[in-house]
Amino acid sequence: SARVLYWNTKKDAAAGQFAFDYGRPVWQSAYEDAAKFDGMTKGKVWRMGSNFWTALDTSLPLKISGRDVPQGYYYLGLHRSADGSSWSLAFFDPMEVRAVDLDAFNVDKGRARFEVPMTVAPAGGKTEKLTITLAYPKDNIRKVQLKVAWGTLVLIAPIEVTVSE
Repeated sequence: SARVLYWNTKKDAAAGQFAFDYGRPVWQSAYEDAAKFDGMTKGKVWRMGSNFWTALDTSLPLKISGRDVPQGYYYLGLHRSADGSSWSLAFFDPMEVRAVDLDAFNVDKGRARFEVPMTVAPAGGKTEKLTITLAYPKDNIRKVQLKVAWGTLVLIAPIEVTVSE
């Protein structure tokens, strides 16, 4: 899991939180062959994890890459454009997924409710297992950076958090 919790110091109680839960597949050297990786990803939705669905659970309204994401529970995938130039975080409704018994392995057979763009960032090395991190500056904890790293692929998206205190 990668999680951010906000604390209301006046009430000494939680003010809300959000978390990404995911499995951690191991990067394979075969993915470093550009033609093979393109064949696996271009124009497709990738399951973004292993085993069960990668999920976002948020008790707070978020804005990810400028798109409003209401409080709720979402299954996630990653979509790569057909030309390979862009990536997006794809949001699926868990109730729709359950209604058709869709496993995360077949995420490409589902229907994403919406997508938010992600930016490719320099890898600076190789991440052996899928890793999702959330980071924020101490002077503005409502501005969070989502980072998805796997092998030589690094994707980032800004998250703006609405939290009342």
